[in-house]
Amino acid sequence: MTYTVLVADDDRAIRESLGRALELEGYRVVGVDDGVQALTRARRDDFDVLVLDVMMPGLDGLGVCRVLRADGSRVPVLMLTARVETPDRVAGLDAGADDYLPKPFELDELLARLRALLRRAAPAESDREPTLSVGDLRLDPAARRVWWAATELILTKTEFDLLELLMRNAGVVLDHTLVYERIWGYDFGADSKNLAVYIGYVRRKLTAAGAPPVIHTIRGVGYTVREP
Repeated sequence: MTYTVLVADDDRAIRESLGRALELEGYRVVGVDDGVQALTRARRDDFDVLVLDVMMPGLDGLGVCRVLRADGSRVPVLMLTARVETPDRVAGLDAGADDYLPKPFELDELLARLRALLRRAAPAESDREPTLSVGDLRLDPAARRVWWAATELILTKTEFDLLELLMRNAGVVLDHTLVYERIWGYDFGADSKNLAVYIGYVRRKLTAAGAPPVIHTIRGVGYTVREP
């Protein structure tokens, strides 16, 4: 299967060298040099994954990601950034990115992260897979839709994957390392706040739909979903 990638970076050397490398790996690549073009192409065309530089003229990568998520797009986003401090990484995740990679980066690592994003985005093998339920919380893995009672929740791809993992293991406490490996493909480290950030996103959307607490924190261990 040939995947189509949008690469948005105002550094021509990075954009073109990355494009060539991806094409050699079998990807179809579309390259743009600013955020406005990236948003236009992402809205108009179908992409399997987006690679967005944070710092771009006109509209930066964070802005592109925020607008796409507001549009309801769930296309996986890998953010490239020269900023490596924790607040900058959290800002990328807050904007709706699925992963980030600091510059300068190793090509092999970027390719591995793209493969991980694409694996997670792959459709369910069977659209007959049963709906998962925990009380009034229902999740359809094949259609990738979630409801609390009669209210549908609009989740990003990572939010959906996280909730699905918890619901498939309802009543079981999943530790941080396991969740990081299953959702992001690697462990961010003991000091990472990425998982807590996404748990907070899902909880707020559940609360907005009228749900009582269903995702529970087990301090020092991890998280679990239980029927309220």
